[in-house]
Amino acid sequence: MSSDRRILYVVYCGVAVAVLKEFNAVVTEPYMDEPFHVPQALAYCRGEWSTWDPKITTPPGLYMLSVLLHRVFMFKCNLNLLRLTNTLTLFALPLVLTQLLGFHQRRRSPPKLTPSIEAVVLSSFPIAWFFGFLYYTEVPSLVSVLCTVVAATQNKHWLAGLLGIVSCLFRQNNVIWVLYAYAASQLMRDFIRSIMSAPKALPELLPAFVPYAVVLALFGGFVIWNDGIVLGDKSNHVPSFHVPQLYYFIAFATIIGWPAVLCGEGGPLKIATDVILRMFGSKRRILLTAIISIFMGITIQRFTIHHPFLLSDNRHFTFYIWRRVFMLHAAVPYLFIPGYQACAWAWWIRVACDQSLLQTLVLPVLILPTLLPTPLLEPRYFLVPYILLRAQVVDVQPYGIFLEGLWYMVINVATTYVFLYKERAGVGRFMW
Repeated sequence: MSSDRRILYVVYCGVAVAVLKEFNAVVTEPYMDEPFHVPQALAYCRGEWSTWDPKITTPPGLYMLSVLLHRVFMFKCNLNLLRLTNTLTLFALPLVLTQLLGFHQRRRSPPKLTPSIEAVVLSSFPIAWFFGFLYYTEVPSLVSVLCTVVAATQNKHWLAGLLGIVSCLFRQNNVIWVLYAYAASQLMRDFIRSIMSAPKALPELLPAFVPYAVVLALFGGFVIWNDGIVLGDKSNHVPSFHVPQLYYFIAFATIIGWPAVLCGEGGPLKIATDVILRMFGSKRRILLTAIISIFMGITIQRFTIHHPFLLSDNRHFTFYIWRRVFMLHAAVPYLFIPGYQACAWAWWIRVACDQSLLQTLVLPVLILPTLLPTPLLEPRYFLVPYILLRAQVVDVQPYGIFLEGLWYMVINVATTYVFLYKERAGVGRFMW
């Protein structure tokens, strides 16, 4: 069995190398955000550490990683090898996910360099897979966050704190996931009993929190020094109160991750029945569903954001979804409300079946400060929340994992084909 997993991992890496080679052969110039990232990385490779493009809004972790590979392994600093930086982190993703899945499934992880089949499948998640071949921050950011969480769940708190700092060098809002790492590590125990027995619990809880407090203090110092969270071009990245972003996320998670939702113990019929009962199983449930629907309708009416980038950049799939679906009629955004609720209940049921209420609540609570301030509908923002959510679904049946891998493969083939071979004159290449 372990040899089969190794073979699958080798195939995964081999396919990734082939795809990277095709990306480099077809897309020979920096594309979309790469024209900002690549020159900055080249400046760092030349030792010009004071050079900074003010249009870049994320920290320099990606460029520092490329310089490290350049100095240690003598990689050249050119577009092809800069993209390889991300593909190498894509290689690491199944290894880290194996540890995280093992933690949630309460089983011993397999030997190193032998990722589980489920981890390999999840590593081909379309957003992670696609951006593993472009010079973007997404995959290194994801891997650093997962490493932080894994180290914390292994009670290596100072290592987790260090990795948390590294994760914040890729994206500022990863500081939220540093808190998640601490919470996940403490929820291994009977945390509610620890809280109830306060202040006796404090001597147990505080020492473990110290490394994470250091990260928070450093991040606070950065915010004061930078006069805000966003680096560079702050005008186009003003924090907002974008409540519908939460609805888009749960819909996206369900469309992409439906095999994990439907293929648990009992199959699709059981989860569908459970969702219907949660929404309409009694008069009280019907009343609650109606109240939630009214609340969601108000938030859609008051807090929907038609971001200028979403309305103008027709190289992204979201441009067409927004114009051809959400803007089809003024009533359309409200018609999705029952679907949003059903999706949310489905994920809740799937995650909560093997966890306490507190364990189940931690991730949704921390997703709020991650997604609420983001004014732009952008699937890349959903990457880390989705992977952490999907990792908590512990009983996906073998046929479900197969369907998940097949579904991811279909999406990856389609999006990669469109990006590489369906460039439109005067528009460009289409991507997430």
